[in-house]
Amino acid sequence: MNIIAWIVLGLIAGAIAKAIYPGHQGGGILATIILGVIGAFVGGSLGVFFSTGNFALAAPALSIPGIVVAVLGAIVAIFLWNLMNRSSAI
Repeated sequence: MNIIAWIVLGLIAGAIAKAIYPGHQGGGILATIILGVIGAFVGGSLGVFFSTGNFALAAPALSIPGIVVAVLGAIVAIFLWNLMNRSSAI
């Protein structure tokens, strides 16, 4: 998939994931694109793992099922990012 398709998929998936996930996630358009692209890799890799049993770095295509997988991966990425950046109140 070419770079323009990656950016479009990242923007769509990141925006949908930020809208679905509760709470405030900072960042502008660039952070949304990066989140979506990371989500596409996470979702694609998990999809390959669950379907074949082998771990491979993969990403979905620019299609409706690909966007769904990328959004699910972006939600996982948001969750993990929030876990890493959680500040403890002492």
